Amino acid sequence: MKHGDHLFLVDGSGYIFRAYHALPPLTRKSDGLPVGAVSGFCNMLWKLMVSARDTSVGVTPTHFAVIFDYSSKTFRNELYPEYKANRSAPPEDLVPQFAIIREATRAFDLPCIEMEGFEADDLIATYARLAREAGGDVTVISSDKDLMQLVGPQVSMYDSMKDRQIGVPEVIEKWGVPPEKMIDLQALTGDSVDNVPGIPGIGPKTAAQLIEEFGDLDTLLARAGEIKQTKRRENIIEHADKARISRELVRLRDDVEVPEPLDALVLNPPDGPKLVAFLKGMEFTSLTRRVAEATDTDAGAVDAAEVAIDAGEEMRGPDLDPGQAKSAGEAAGAGDSPSFDTPQALAKRRAEAAVGAKIDTSAYETLRDIEELKSWCAMARERGIVAFDTETTSLDAMQADLVGFSLAIPLSAPEAGDLTVRACYAPLAHSNGVGDLLGGGGDQPGQMPLRAALDELKGLLEDPSVLKIGQNLKYDMLVLARYGVSIESFDDTMLLSYVLDAGVGGHGMDALSERWLGHKPITYKDVAGSGKSAIPFAEVAIDKATAYAAEDADVTLRLWHVLKPRLAADGLTRVYERLERPLAKVLMHMERRGIRVDRQILSRLSGELAQGAAALEAEIQELAGESFNVGSPKQLGDILFGKMGLPGGSKTKSGQWSTSAQVLEDLAAAGHELPRRIVDWRQLTKLKSTYTDALPGFINPETNRVHTSFAMAATTTGRLSSSDPNIQNIPVRTAEGRKIRTAFIAEPGNVLISADYSQIELRVLAHVAHIPQLTQAFADGVDIHAMTASEMFGVPVEGMPSEVRRRAKAINFGIIYGISAFGLANQLGIERSEAGDYIRKYFERFPGIKDYMEATKAEARDKGYVTTIFGRRAHYPEIRSSNPQMRAFNERAAINAPIQGSAADIIRRAMVRMEPALEKAGGHTRMLLQVHDELIFEAPEAEAEKVIPLIVEVMENAALPALDMAVPLKVDARAAKNWDEAH
Repeated sequence: MKHGDHLFLVDGSGYIFRAYHALPPLTRKSDGLPVGAVSGFCNMLWKLMVSARDTSVGVTPTHFAVIFDYSSKTFRNELYPEYKANRSAPPEDLVPQFAIIREATRAFDLPCIEMEGFEADDLIATYARLAREAGGDVTVISSDKDLMQLVGPQVSMYDSMKDRQIGVPEVIEKWGVPPEKMIDLQALTGDSVDNVPGIPGIGPKTAAQLIEEFGDLDTLLARAGEIKQTKRRENIIEHADKARISRELVRLRDDVEVPEPLDALVLNPPDGPKLVAFLKGMEFTSLTRRVAEATDTDAGAVDAAEVAIDAGEEMRGPDLDPGQAKSAGEAAGAGDSPSFDTPQALAKRRAEAAVGAKIDTSAYETLRDIEELKSWCAMARERGIVAFDTETTSLDAMQADLVGFSLAIPLSAPEAGDLTVRACYAPLAHSNGVGDLLGGGGDQPGQMPLRAALDELKGLLEDPSVLKIGQNLKYDMLVLARYGVSIESFDDTMLLSYVLDAGVGGHGMDALSERWLGHKPITYKDVAGSGKSAIPFAEVAIDKATAYAAEDADVTLRLWHVLKPRLAADGLTRVYERLERPLAKVLMHMERRGIRVDRQILSRLSGELAQGAAALEAEIQELAGESFNVGSPKQLGDILFGKMGLPGGSKTKSGQWSTSAQVLEDLAAAGHELPRRIVDWRQLTKLKSTYTDALPGFINPETNRVHTSFAMAATTTGRLSSSDPNIQNIPVRTAEGRKIRTAFIAEPGNVLISADYSQIELRVLAHVAHIPQLTQAFADGVDIHAMTASEMFGVPVEGMPSEVRRRAKAINFGIIYGISAFGLANQLGIERSEAGDYIRKYFERFPGIKDYMEATKAEARDKGYVTTIFGRRAHYPEIRSSNPQMRAFNERAAINAPIQGSAADIIRRAMVRMEPALEKAGGHTRMLLQVHDELIFEAPEAEAEKVIPLIVEVMENAALPALDMAVPLKVDARAAKNWDEAH
């Protein structure tokens, strides 16, 4: 190599995942072999070889090499055994493509280089050094921050998916430090993906500031005592050794004895027939044609090559987090017709194929014996995909017994414009009462023995090479877990729809089927009846059960073909892959664990609430001057507005006076005593009926614990809700609500741990609205409400009256929810004009909040949705409504959604990371509940003190590395025997 030459070094390992996640699923039409990443990879290589001059790189390479990781174990594991220890396995349909991509590199006549004991980045660093010393220039084809330390006068990077060159200015703009300081920056921040420890609480922005102030890592560590912020100073001093080992982990080796000399990387024209043969074998029609024309090869005269995949090589692939891949909208390169196209075009074609195919319930099959089931399982493995659904005896998954299951398999690929589905139902326990279904049963004429069927089904459902498609699969996973069966490698159409269209409509299968397929499915009532004539599903005739159940699987499979490509087309893959899909299994485990509830405490509380309600009822009737049914809205309305003539009365469509909670709260705020007592009475009776009386009925007879059900797709913003029982709405600010929490207890020898985000929504607001006063206050750890009161009212923080702080707190939280002057006046018991003055002054002191609100409303009106800091979309289609009230409501919701939704995303991410963190730590601590910003755990008493710091660390770093928030997250955690004392 000489002066003027230019070496392209492709980060092959990194690009495999980028190609995979940036493009929709693609299979070879002839045999269903997954080849999506291969296609993206080949298109990228060809573009770099023949038209790099037309990109932002602006040169044609003279030398070229593709560098891969050999395996996950390198010399870094000897320095730090936990390095990359928490990496998840690559997606199942990507695994066979590792070897094919290496074969593709050889088909292009390009050096395919990897070396045991070293990462691809080390080889790239070494070749870059050799090229520099020889006088040449280098372009590294990657956007990985780990490689940015190499950027300099002769070395740049190129992000092929964005057609963007990365030089020294771009590194500084992105990270705040020059390339030569990237090692120090990464040593401070660490990397949770690679399990590089770093220093807790230090994000990229803070790290850049520290490096700018102190110059380098060694100086910073030596002078850490000079840092003003107490928590930051203590963290750096305590974790200095972690920073030093992190520096060695992120520093790239540039002295590797590379397997090929630099001169062996000279770029030569590819062998046309060999490359065309490979591309024909992959069925990449468009690229085959382009390569044949460019190399003057007669494609018709070339036989398609058969790619041999070595079994050992197939399992060896890049050790990268799939989550690092970019969104589909960043994909580059032309498509291969008919099986490859842009994400948007492919999504449209797959939808048209799914919608256009007729659903024929009469064609569904009933599986009667094990051999038939084995045949279907083999067919599913051959296709690599199967839709699955269960039929059970109950909606309560913890007590539901299996009655049967259905399967659906695609017989043709929709990419070509055709989708043919074959579906079946396997009845296991249909009859006139089967007895203990969980323990046995199912040995009815014309049905498979339950245990034998489950043994066969278990092999399919736990096979990671077969993608399972379901609708609300969390329920099915929980049912099957009771039989010792798990589901590995899955997609959930309910969650796909939720990520794509939260706020647009329902995400149930029937609604989705009508919306996307134009097909109205058979309903449960159609086969089992309703009301008094309803029968259990186990008594439904098998032919009717087959039509109903198999259709569910068929429709679910078709919906997947419509919805899954839209993830890539709309750039929402990361939200689904990082937040939704992995959380389903986490929640399933939590629901299965449940939590212990003390019946005696509930019984005592029920009596106390009954006495309190009776006393209030007597007082209410005395104030009313007559006896009446306090629980009757009609009688109450007549008393308040008819007899007493209180202001603000309005009648409903039925002609009765409205006595809604809002009406009563408004009257109470205006100083009327009777409405206040009614509000208090309603609160007590609701607590009694909803919790103290109802909770014992939810105690599972098998586990003696309460198992709530978490709904993942019930809110527009991403917040979880729960039911049976609803634990999200137990009051925490009232004495009665806290007493109910005392009934949630730990098992003997254990404690409950409550870990709660502190003011997370205000922290998110400070981040998204760029409020310097709030950002600094959170960074300094000051009392945010006292600081707000001081800013607004000019009152010193020290010695501040509690009433002043309370008002600031009400405004802080009210602003997040778009509170009006009327609402704030009611909450604080002040005049509306005074409340309006407070809100105006608040916006004057923090103008960035008003700017954020206006910008968010404008975005929602323009796009119809707003996004969280993680990229989740919350749709508000009615924000353009001609109805002023509807429009105003949607505007308030749109303002709040990025804040509440971001907080919800953060705790979802924390939950996803918590399970493996606790498992890796050993011990017996288990995550049980999620309530808004709080996680509840159960731990052995001897383990609690040790595990609390781990829980706090995972939660406080949940936003990293995807997001470096401008304010630190703070978690308060403590252990106690019951939930109230732990909170």
